[in-house]
Amino acid sequence: MFHSSSPQRVVDSLRTLIRASTAGAQLPSTRTLATTHGVGPVTVQRAIRELVGEGLVETRPGSGNFVARKRVPQVSDFSWQTTSLGPSRSDANPIGSSMLAVTPDTIPLHSGYPSDELLPLRQVRAALSRAARSPHAARRAHASGLGELREWFAHELTRAGATTVRGSDVLITPGAQSALASTFRALAGPGDAIVMESPTYWGAIAAAKQAGLIVVPVPRASGAPDPGDLAAAFETSGARVFYAQPHFANPTGTYWSDAEKESIMKVVRDHGVFLIEDDWAHDFGIDADVTPLASNDPDGHVIYIRSLTKSASPALRVAAVVARGPARRRIETDRTIDDLYVSAILQAAAADVLTQPAWISHRRTVRELLRERRDRLISELDTHAPELTLTHKPAGGLNLWLRMPDGSDSEAFAASCLAHGLSISPGAEWFPAEPTAAYIRLNFGGSHPDRFEEAARILAQVLKA
Repeated sequence: MFHSSSPQRVVDSLRTLIRASTAGAQLPSTRTLATTHGVGPVTVQRAIRELVGEGLVETRPGSGNFVARKRVPQVSDFSWQTTSLGPSRSDANPIGSSMLAVTPDTIPLHSGYPSDELLPLRQVRAALSRAARSPHAARRAHASGLGELREWFAHELTRAGATTVRGSDVLITPGAQSALASTFRALAGPGDAIVMESPTYWGAIAAAKQAGLIVVPVPRASGAPDPGDLAAAFETSGARVFYAQPHFANPTGTYWSDAEKESIMKVVRDHGVFLIEDDWAHDFGIDADVTPLASNDPDGHVIYIRSLTKSASPALRVAAVVARGPARRRIETDRTIDDLYVSAILQAAAADVLTQPAWISHRRTVRELLRERRDRLISELDTHAPELTLTHKPAGGLNLWLRMPDGSDSEAFAASCLAHGLSISPGAEWFPAEPTAAYIRLNFGGSHPDRFEEAARILAQVLKA
C-alpha cells in the first residue's frame, strides 16, 4: 500500500545512485522505484522531473530514464554582432528595478504593482471565464479595439470635464508601456527632442531612448515644472512633445494643482506642442481625485494614456490611448504595425469588470487600504529610519519618495538592502539626466503592511552600516 510522501526522499536516493553510475546508465523503472521507496508513481515522476530540470537525468520515450551524458560546453563567438548592430539606442541597463523578481521571503517595496489584496481578482476571474465562453474567444478584434471598451474610456473623460470625447477617439493597446512607445514613435522621429519631467517614470525614459529621441529634462519638485523652464525647454530644443504625469507621479507621488495645470497648458498651446498625459494612477487616489487634462482639451493638444494593468490585474494587459485629429491616425498606424490588435478576450473581460457595480465599490475599498498602508509605512519610517526624509506625503498613487543623507549612493544602498531581505528602488534610475541628490522609492502597495516595521528596521540598519 502506497502512502503520501514528498518526492525529496526519492530525489536524494536517485542522486546517490547517479553519482555511482556512469553517464548513459539506465535508472530503475518507475514501478521499481515506487516499490522500493513505498511511494506512488506520481511521486516518483515528480522526482524524475526535478532531476531532469537539474540536468542529471534524461528521459527517452519508450525506453526509460537514464543518467544524463555530460555535454562538452559550446564556446560561441558573438563578436561579429558588435559591428553589425552598431551603437545601442538604449542604456546598458534600461529595465527599471520595479521589474526585478525577488524570492518570496524578500520584502518587495521595489514593486511597481499593488499586491493581490488590492486587486478585484474574483471579478477578474469571473470576467475572464465569461469572455472565454463568448464569441470573442474565436474572433479577431478590431485594430482600434472593442467598441464597448472604447466607449467606456471615452465616457470617463467626457463626464470628468467639458470636452466631448467619442469612442472613435480611443485606441486600445496591450498596456501603457506599449502605448507610450507607439505614441513616442508616432509623434517624433529619431534625433528629435522630447521634454520630460525630472525625475519621472523609468519606462518612459527607456522608451524614448529606444525610439531614438533626445530627452530634455525639466525639474519637478513638489508640483508641476516651472512654466518658464518648460517654455525654455521647448524653445532651445525644438521639441514638439512633452511627456508628463500630472497626477500622483511615479516616483515622487506629487500632482499638479488646478492653477499649475492652467499654466502648463497655456505653455503647451502657445508653443503648439503635444502633452502626453500618463494617467497611470487614476484609480489610486487617496486624499485627492483625478481630473485629467484631456477632459478639458478642445483642440487635441493632450494625448491621454490610461492603463488597467495595475488597478484591475497584471493579467489584463489593456490600456487606452485617447487622441484626436491627425495624431490619432499616426498612433493607430504604429499600433497596427506593431501588434495588429489586442486579444478580444482580454478586452471583453476588461469591459466586463469595468461595467459591473462591484468596480465602484472596489475602488472605494482600495482608497482606504492605500491610505492605511501609506500612513503606516510613513509612521514606521519616522520611528526607525528618521535619517530618510520624505519629500512629499502623496495624495495618491503607490509610492513614497525619500531623500537619503548627502553623500549616499542609492544604488549601493539598494543592493545592501536586498542582501538583507528588502528590495527597494534606487532613485538614480528615475532621472533622465544626472540625479540631483540620492533618493529611494518605496512602494507601499506591493507588500503586506505587517512587514513595514521590519522593512524600516532594515533600512535603518543598512544606513548605519
